[in-house]
Amino acid sequence: MRTWQVAYRGQLPDDLLDAMTAEVERRTAHWERMISLAAERRWMQLVVEEDGRLVGFATCGPVESEDAPGTGELYAIYVDPDHWDHGHGRELIGAAVEQITAAGYGDAVLWVLESNARARRFYEVAGWHLDGGRKTEHRGDVPLHEIR
Repeated sequence: MRTWQVAYRGQLPDDLLDAMTAEVERRTAHWERMISLAAERRWMQLVVEEDGRLVGFATCGPVESEDAPGTGELYAIYVDPDHWDHGHGRELIGAAVEQITAAGYGDAVLWVLESNARARRFYEVAGWHLDGGRKTEHRGDVPLHEIR
């Protein structure tokens, strides 16, 4: 949540980002459920620690969209803002690509907020490129315009 609050400030409404602080219990329950379903859904969850503390994670697995069967997907990659620019994101994305490849996927996709220039630059440096896919998700009544 903190990563969202820092990374998306100026891209998403402040009230949406500020309200996340009250969602800790709900988000914790959500992630506990996601972790419990990981093996069944063929999700791979990776973490990076620094001095014994979790500072980032990535989740990947089979593509969730209907238009790319047999493709892997990087669903999420987040690093605590206090640990940005320490190489953890590169470590996570490299490990995610290794896991996607080891799972037998010949291709992989990810979605990113169209307005998130920092993340887009990070993915481009890591070798990812736009393929023209677009979608709009909603968080409450806030549209999230994403590109693949």
